[in-house]
Amino acid sequence: MTDLTDSPARPDVPLSILDLAAVGPNESIGDSFAGSVRLAQTAERLGYRRIWYAEHHNIRSIASSATAVLIAHIAAHTEKIRLGAGGIMLPNHSPLVIAEQFGTLESLYPGRVDLGLGRAPGSDQRTARALRRNLESDSDQFPQDVIELMDFMSKNPQQAVRAVPGAGLEVPVWILGSSTFGAQLAAHLGLPYAFASHFAPQQIMQAIQIYRETFKPSAQLHKPYVMLGFNVFAADTDEEAEFRATSWQQAFVNLRSGRPGRLPPPVENYRQKVGPAENALLDSVLSCSAVGSVETVKKGVEAFVARTGADELMITSQVFDHVARLRSYELLAEAFGQTKR
Repeated sequence: MTDLTDSPARPDVPLSILDLAAVGPNESIGDSFAGSVRLAQTAERLGYRRIWYAEHHNIRSIASSATAVLIAHIAAHTEKIRLGAGGIMLPNHSPLVIAEQFGTLESLYPGRVDLGLGRAPGSDQRTARALRRNLESDSDQFPQDVIELMDFMSKNPQQAVRAVPGAGLEVPVWILGSSTFGAQLAAHLGLPYAFASHFAPQQIMQAIQIYRETFKPSAQLHKPYVMLGFNVFAADTDEEAEFRATSWQQAFVNLRSGRPGRLPPPVENYRQKVGPAENALLDSVLSCSAVGSVETVKKGVEAFVARTGADELMITSQVFDHVARLRSYELLAEAFGQTKR
């Protein structure tokens, strides 16, 4: 049984990172991956607990589509930080294939691998069809697929087919979600729950309440554990941080408006250039964000943790410039006194 609170102490809650392997307008995919390696090495030095990579498809600004391959690459360039999927979109794959992939990762890098699972396709319907998903099925197989996948990785699989590698390795499984469905499933299965509040905060408090109130202890986890997505844009001054954050604001508005593209450079006074609908959209997601200097960000993070009771934060910082992005994570670590390792 896992106690997720037993890793190195932090002043408040553990801090982790969600890296989307962002691709800028003038960058190659190789540039993006090199940036992800630098970020992982920096995060390891600063004492962040884990880094996750998300499965997305047919999005030009995100290079983490082959998630397990990217995790292996990052693991080869780091020493001890936990790495994982946040998440694998399980409806895109057979449970056996994912068990084999993450069994391979766990065999190569023992004790460093997490497997977060989501039920969204991570793509549009055309791309989902290209992934060979059966879109005509009326039944949601996600809960059954999660159970099947966990059985493939268990010490005593109940199925005749064996995941090789995978069987017996018991890679920690997380349920991801942005609604109450994932909260209910994670609670029922006794698994840790990661809520995507960094881009879909609308049901955050309801989902947390459902998860905690209905949680059933399991062989993996004996008490509820909630990790929440949170946007941080830290810089030496509030003004610089606000400027840096406009890249993410533009990308978010573009995505929700059906115009996804690569992460754009920051612009001055972005919110004054868009209309009421766009500003309302940004106000919603900014409820799970902290933008500013070390002092401002520290207050924002502390207020969010006090409001939600988060057990861990998964930080994302979609800053256009790689150097400024690393600086944002360094300042956040400084704000909470994380020791360099």
